[in-house]
Amino acid sequence: MQPKLTFLSNEMVEQIIAEGLGLLVDPGVRVHNQEALHLLASAGAQVDFDARTARIPEQIVWRVLQTTPDEFHLFDLHGQPTVHYGGDDVHFDPGSAAVTILDYQSGQQRPPTTADFVRFVKLVETLPAYDAQSTAMVCQDVPAKIGDLYRLYLALLYMHKPIITGAFSKETWVVMWQMLAAVAGGEAELAERPLAVFDICPSPPLLWSDLTCQNLIDCARKGVPAELVSMPLAGATSPVTLAAAVIQHAAESLSGLVISQLAKPGAPLVWGGAPATFDMRYGTPAMGDVGTWLIDSAYVQVGKSLGLPTHTYMGSSDSKTLDAQSGLESAGGAFLAALSGVNMVSGGGMIDFLRCQSFEKLIIDAEIIGMVRRMLAGVQRRDEPLALDLVRRSGHRADYLSRPHTLKWFQREFFIPSEVIDRGSLDAWERAGKRTSADRAAARVESLLKTYRPSSLPVELKAELTEITADAARRAGMDHLPPLPPD
Repeated sequence: MQPKLTFLSNEMVEQIIAEGLGLLVDPGVRVHNQEALHLLASAGAQVDFDARTARIPEQIVWRVLQTTPDEFHLFDLHGQPTVHYGGDDVHFDPGSAAVTILDYQSGQQRPPTTADFVRFVKLVETLPAYDAQSTAMVCQDVPAKIGDLYRLYLALLYMHKPIITGAFSKETWVVMWQMLAAVAGGEAELAERPLAVFDICPSPPLLWSDLTCQNLIDCARKGVPAELVSMPLAGATSPVTLAAAVIQHAAESLSGLVISQLAKPGAPLVWGGAPATFDMRYGTPAMGDVGTWLIDSAYVQVGKSLGLPTHTYMGSSDSKTLDAQSGLESAGGAFLAALSGVNMVSGGGMIDFLRCQSFEKLIIDAEIIGMVRRMLAGVQRRDEPLALDLVRRSGHRADYLSRPHTLKWFQREFFIPSEVIDRGSLDAWERAGKRTSADRAAARVESLLKTYRPSSLPVELKAELTEITADAARRAGMDHLPPLPPD
């Protein structure tokens, strides 16, 4: 039986939802999108179009919850269901939208390029720990106006797994949807077998921008799953107590759910987020803080009580390099997210408050995920009786290494890590050059990249994707796309 961890009593969950619903009425939600305001007014919300605010009665929320799916699947490029959003199934993907990459050789952060992104996508494809790709970094060798669609374009050229993505403008969302529909085989096929989820982020406190609202509405009407990523910052953009941050998260997420379902009842939606505590010493969002983990686990529990698929940002680190802090924050977050039954855990590979991606950390995090998955499998019944007959046969002889029973079970009972995790002797470690885990991860990056299997997309489809992206680049003032690295 999968272990499960919760931090809220049923009574507290109910109170959080009730207070979140109360916030939707007073002070209400700021909505800077005319279409969304009209949808809310038509549904019975009290809308002030001049002030761009909506007061949403709770009966609207309960009504639209009846149409919100409690589960859905993401499909890979071969049309196979790969990720299950629902229940307590747990999946992992790398964190998204990093603006720098950690150069392991120099130890410095630098702007990511096309070549970096392609290597990253290939690497994720070789790591079974990650169930989905992400648009992990924003390439700095293309105009900012197409930064979102360009990273999806690159991912689609090289990936097989589904992907978590997001748009930076209303116009680029349309282009990204066109590319996804082309790969899926058409608009209807994409809605039937979605291969992407779009992250959509309200602005704390209680604000939906014109962009995020339109992205949310467009996703709903096209049948593309949307992942609500509410981001209250406890002590800065939300009240300082953890419970209050969870309440604000609930209000922001419920308002997004209402807008989505009013746009199209039955649209797939994920109760996600990236909240954090605010480190008063430095003025920074503490993504690796235990308080952040508690907020995350609590809001996931609230989402599950409403019967919704869930997501969170955990497993990242605020460290600026691959050190002990990076390991403890990443492992702690990943284990707690899994114990909370989060459907999609984002954050692999990320350091520096979700600003930076690291190939080496992505490898180390894959080892953490392997351990997490083994923990979720729990202690299982392999024999009956469990041990009595085995021990009686051996008596006082410690001969289990030679027994067929050990050979039969050890690879399933134990998690056997890659060479990144050193469990050899001191002498062996010294003979190998006293390499750190980060050194071993760097070597594994290169060895895994050699095993990458090229995309199975037809040449004609790749050319179509390239033309869609090149057309967007020309409108942004770029004559030619950056050259792709050789396979």
